[in-house]
Amino acid sequence: MKKPSIIIGKKQIIMTCLTLMLAVAVYINYATSPEIMSDAEAFTMQDKNENIRYGETEFVNAEATPVSGDYFSQARLDKLKDRDQAVQTLQTMIGGGDVTENEAVVNALDAVQVSKLIESEGTIESLVKAQGFQDCVAYLDGENAKLVVKTEGLDKAQAAAIKEIILGETSVPAENIRIFEVK
Repeated sequence: MKKPSIIIGKKQIIMTCLTLMLAVAVYINYATSPEIMSDAEAFTMQDKNENIRYGETEFVNAEATPVSGDYFSQARLDKLKDRDQAVQTLQTMIGGGDVTENEAVVNALDAVQVSKLIESEGTIESLVKAQGFQDCVAYLDGENAKLVVKTEGLDKAQAAAIKEIILGETSVPAENIRIFEVK
């Protein structure tokens, strides 16, 4: 009798490599993000923030310093949750049994794109902090780039330096880059 042989094709190897790359990117993003608040701390902060009256000049200008520090930790937490959901969805789509080869390749390419965006966001955040800013959070979606930076006043030279960092890391057009400051 002839022993059955297992044939591993190029597509299966590529899919496995892409999945591993995505998993590594998610782990790196998780490992390099600052410590995440517990649920009890998040609820306590939410209770403190309920006293803020929305629409006032003070809030619009983001001069509420107790809130600004918490903004970055909450933004990172929200971004991490969104990325985890996207990764789970892509992994489900890649591992689905009723997916054609073309769909599987498209899903794998989407997974690679998500991992590249995660890596670029981390790099941008690190480079902006290296410019002397206290904190920042980057949001990339492939077509747009948004960066929230903690500063006491952003001048044109600093904004140009941040824009150059984003342009160096991504292929986003300059007109689709938005920089927001939180004091």
